[in-house]
Amino acid sequence: MANMWLYLFILVFIQNVWRTLSDSPYLIGLGSYDITGPAADVNMMGYANAEQIASGVHFRLKARAFIVADPGGNRVVFVNLDACMASQLVTIKVLERLKSRYGDLYNEKNVAISGIHTHAGPGGYLQYVVYIVTSLGFVRQSFDVIVDGIEKSIMEAHENLRPGNIFVNKGELLDAGVNRSPSAYLNNPAAERSQYEYDVDKEMTLLKFVDDKWGSIGSFNWFATHGTSMSRTNSLISGDNKGAAARFLEDWAQENGYPKNIDSTYADTIMTGIRHNGIHRRVSIVIPQPHDNFHELKQLASSFLASGGRQLANFESVSVVRSRQDGKPKFISAFCQSNCGDVSPNVLGTFCIDTGLPCDFNHSTCDGKNELCYGRGPGYPDEFESTRIIGERQFIKAVKLFNEASEQVKGKVEYRQTYLDFSKLEVTLSSSDGGQEVLKTCPAAMGFAFAAGTTDGPGAFDFTQGDAKGNPFWKLVRNLLKTPSKEQVACQQPKPILLDTGEMTLPYAWAPSILPIQIIRIGQVVILCVPGEFTTMAGRRLRDAVRTVLTGDGNGKFGSNVHVVIAGLSNTYSQYVTTFEEYEVQRYEGASTLYGPHTLSAYIQEFKKLASALLDGKDIETDLQPPDLLDKQIGFLPPVVMDSTPFGVKFGDISTDVPENSTFRPGDTVTAKFWSACPRNDLLTDGTFSLVEFFDRSSSTWVPAYDDDDLSLRFKWSRPSKLSAHSYATLEWRIPEMVTAGVYRFRHFGASKSLLGKISRFTGNSRAFVVL
Repeated sequence: MANMWLYLFILVFIQNVWRTLSDSPYLIGLGSYDITGPAADVNMMGYANAEQIASGVHFRLKARAFIVADPGGNRVVFVNLDACMASQLVTIKVLERLKSRYGDLYNEKNVAISGIHTHAGPGGYLQYVVYIVTSLGFVRQSFDVIVDGIEKSIMEAHENLRPGNIFVNKGELLDAGVNRSPSAYLNNPAAERSQYEYDVDKEMTLLKFVDDKWGSIGSFNWFATHGTSMSRTNSLISGDNKGAAARFLEDWAQENGYPKNIDSTYADTIMTGIRHNGIHRRVSIVIPQPHDNFHELKQLASSFLASGGRQLANFESVSVVRSRQDGKPKFISAFCQSNCGDVSPNVLGTFCIDTGLPCDFNHSTCDGKNELCYGRGPGYPDEFESTRIIGERQFIKAVKLFNEASEQVKGKVEYRQTYLDFSKLEVTLSSSDGGQEVLKTCPAAMGFAFAAGTTDGPGAFDFTQGDAKGNPFWKLVRNLLKTPSKEQVACQQPKPILLDTGEMTLPYAWAPSILPIQIIRIGQVVILCVPGEFTTMAGRRLRDAVRTVLTGDGNGKFGSNVHVVIAGLSNTYSQYVTTFEEYEVQRYEGASTLYGPHTLSAYIQEFKKLASALLDGKDIETDLQPPDLLDKQIGFLPPVVMDSTPFGVKFGDISTDVPENSTFRPGDTVTAKFWSACPRNDLLTDGTFSLVEFFDRSSSTWVPAYDDDDLSLRFKWSRPSKLSAHSYATLEWRIPEMVTAGVYRFRHFGASKSLLGKISRFTGNSRAFVVL
């Protein structure tokens, strides 16, 4: 309680001083924290592929937050997660922690939590049954690290609050997304489609945050493209293309000292020192330029052998790049998700893996089979390269928008939020005779085409997209779980119901019914926080409807330049939202529109009410609250029983060393394999499992150069057999083109578990090698 009163006192003090001394329109603060989670044994969230089990790290996941407050005391929080989506249970528990820490300062109305939709993060953190089936139920470790990371990112943003300005900019990015369900999009009215040049949204909207003292401190942008550059067979934790884009921009900002101006050759400039020939560079700033005598380097390297594993009394893992420097705040950049429902980053098209021919246009099949139809990313057949390229394209556009941002954000900070029961929401629509009719949304249900998957990640068996009838055999299987009522079948038409999730309640609810919707206003920027994946046209209709309310009738509160963006997958998750016309086609997105054909109309109706309440200065009251199902959660993921090594071997010992007296060059891949233990024993949050160290001859010390938050260094974990207590950590470094020549070595960190449950941390390093 004492802490809460202290925070309130500081808040009032800051606001009074700020009004007196600063001309800046806002207080701004940014923060971030690691949410990587368990890097072994846990099913990944997104593809619903039970065989996609985490076994290492491509690069780490983050929660990134901004807080904006106006002179009137209103404030908003927006958190962007390197996770598949937001979770209602995560949101509930974060809000409980914030209330305990800050009182009523942050609450469900002014805090928004949004996911980037990577399909390469640990699952098991959602509370509804259908979303945790493949993860063997609830995974407490996944859940806790996300809640912790969100809270810490908000705390950091809160502590960093200072007077500053915000600028907004937007521009087109043409080559980072294509429509993966074009046949459904074409079912929208021709007159409506003719208003748009493309069948996906190409616009990126960016907010630039400028601190009065430190200058540019970060940016958040919204752009629609799926986090599916990494495939359904990938097993390394990854933020996919949006996480990669954030890595690139934050690294560039650090290496270039918070950018201010870039000339017309910005694209060449921003890539200098970052990557060359497709290899990202992320290197510690403490590395000096070495002496270039090759023979001296060889001799020096030969003097450093593998150390053998040793226990750590105090954990020595480090995160070498993303840290405060000289008392300055971190530069934080988030690449947020928007209406990405039908937008794929696999921009080369869809092809049959058996023949190489294009897939069927209407059903995305190959000779009638969905399993053979895959989209190709720009780095095909290398998914890591596709991730880098799509991330880099977003990064380059964001830097251009960042440096050219000149429109200052001015005006109030406001917000409106409410809960709605989408299982039975009344929707008033225009009827064919010119009157009005009242229809309803339905309890949640998933159609047959849901099981067909998408061209980003096909499903299995004989399901196909565009199936409006269903298969008698699978209907029989469905009925063993739950036979949908006649009313439900009629309500969901033309969707053939495969899983009647809204009416399935054992052992607890399979799908949500009560959903949050939220509007955040920062001056002329309006963020619509939606709990699902809107398709391109669905998002356009929602944005246009809200914009019309805000700017209509000459109310004078918003000008014509209001910027309306959609923040997808926010606060909870309820799958897809298509237009009525797209729903009729019953491709994957339509089959995954849970609440029936009028779902989008319901969202538009209710968001218009929120927008009107914002204009009128009124609140929207509701007694509805989403359930907290934490106490009902069931998890079947076995714990780590114990770790062991062969007789005479220690944890951290080398299993396969770097070749003796070896020399490598940029573009080469170097590997070393260590005896290790399960990464679930210690997540090494804000730390690293893997490290490439550089020998600094001026101080005769090893300094960290690359960690496992770097795209060039991969940490891969494996067991010799499924039930073995032995395990390996393979560190794989693809040497960047711009690397500093010198002597390097690998270092591995981990934690082992004894049969009695004791956790012991360890480390070990490889022999040294030369990089020229």
